[in-house]
Amino acid sequence: MMNTLPLTLDLKTVNLTDEQFYQLAIANPDLRIERTPEGGLILMSPVGGFSGNQELELGGKIYVWNSQTKLGKVFSSSTIFKLPGGGDRSPDAAWIELSRWNSLTLEERKKFPPIAPDFVLELRSPSDSLKLLQSKMQEYLDCGVRLGWLFNPQNQEVEIYRLGKEKEVRALPTDLSGEDVLPGFILRAEKFEE
Repeated sequence: MMNTLPLTLDLKTVNLTDEQFYQLAIANPDLRIERTPEGGLILMSPVGGFSGNQELELGGKIYVWNSQTKLGKVFSSSTIFKLPGGGDRSPDAAWIELSRWNSLTLEERKKFPPIAPDFVLELRSPSDSLKLLQSKMQEYLDCGVRLGWLFNPQNQEVEIYRLGKEKEVRALPTDLSGEDVLPGFILRAEKFEE
């Protein structure tokens, strides 16, 4: 299988403002677009059926937990977060503790929220570079994300990222704890379909 990389455009010379990036993304809703801290644009390919289903199944479990606890807000892969480090990123699923979300203005909530989620989930699709996703997970931590899970179906494993700690890699199946970030949340992570 051919390993493809997302198209990254180095726009340092163009230097889009936050508002210009927002307008570019809104004007092109069919594009999955992110921006690196250095200002490069990343155009990502759409996912296939397996990846789309797996992404929703995993995010759905966080949604169900949150609907019961009402501790925060859950976000889909369509949400772009303006991270403190300068990047504009879209995790496959994200969660923000309610008081942190409520501290944002209405205008900030309507656009790309200028906040790092407390929790992020990324699911590697067949077209994703593992190295680039690992770099993205590190960017999340550098911006204050407290817990992140990177699912890698190709290797049947999950990488656990915790703020201030070394990455942990576990083989699937495994039980994942939301720890003190998603209190009481346990995910039974099964092997992915092949």
